[in-house]
Amino acid sequence: MDRALLPDEPALFDLPDDGGPAPRAHGGLLAGLDWEALYRELNTRGVALTPPLLTPGECAALAATGDRPELFRSRVTMARHGFGSGGYAYYADATTPEPVRALRMGLYPGMAWMANRWAALLGERRYPATLDALLAECAERGQHRPTPLLLRYGPGDWAGLHQDVYGELVFPLQVAVLLSAPDTDFTGGESVFVEQRPQAQSRAVVVRPGLGQGVIFPVRHRPVRGPHGIRRHTVRHGTGEVLSGRRAVLGVIFHNAR
Repeated sequence: MDRALLPDEPALFDLPDDGGPAPRAHGGLLAGLDWEALYRELNTRGVALTPPLLTPGECAALAATGDRPELFRSRVTMARHGFGSGGYAYYADATTPEPVRALRMGLYPGMAWMANRWAALLGERRYPATLDALLAECAERGQHRPTPLLLRYGPGDWAGLHQDVYGELVFPLQVAVLLSAPDTDFTGGESVFVEQRPQAQSRAVVVRPGLGQGVIFPVRHRPVRGPHGIRRHTVRHGTGEVLSGRRAVLGVIFHNAR
């Protein structure tokens, strides 16, 4: 068998880095996150599935915000742009629901810890320790528009493979939190990730999170140990066809948009 087609090894979490210990959140559901374990899963699988980040009540309340257009700075009908079928909307800065603000702020230190370990492997820039500092850097580059978004899909809806870049400054990881209960509120609609591998077939990963769970995944690429050192694997994400019911997802992107 061609060596390039064998599983990538050793795992990246065994490599030395200068990222320091993983941060610890205090209070709420975020307090239960094991960032070391999430980092191992992210490097092994290419994505990482968290425990529930929101309560069922918070999920229902956020899914219902889609019926309140005054909360959003812009709305997109996906079929109109060839993105798929369904719709999504970006929360306006002044009207972003508090659970969304808290989740974005609370997740960021752990996400930055992982992102900086990747940066050391790839020879890329480091990211600041706080979300406020990251957003200040975004503003310096003309990226002022908030990016947390609500996605809603009905029967037959789907999302094509894409990346959420939005500007010059791109934080390398993002989180999608499922706001609807699979097999109860909807069927189908799996989260799909496709990773391009040099001199090998692309690799697909399909994830079915539960209600309130988050999926951590790369925005553009991830580091992988290859036969000749660390290389970048491009990653795109999308959503499989929803077969029945209604699927709602909260997208937590950490960099702002132009």
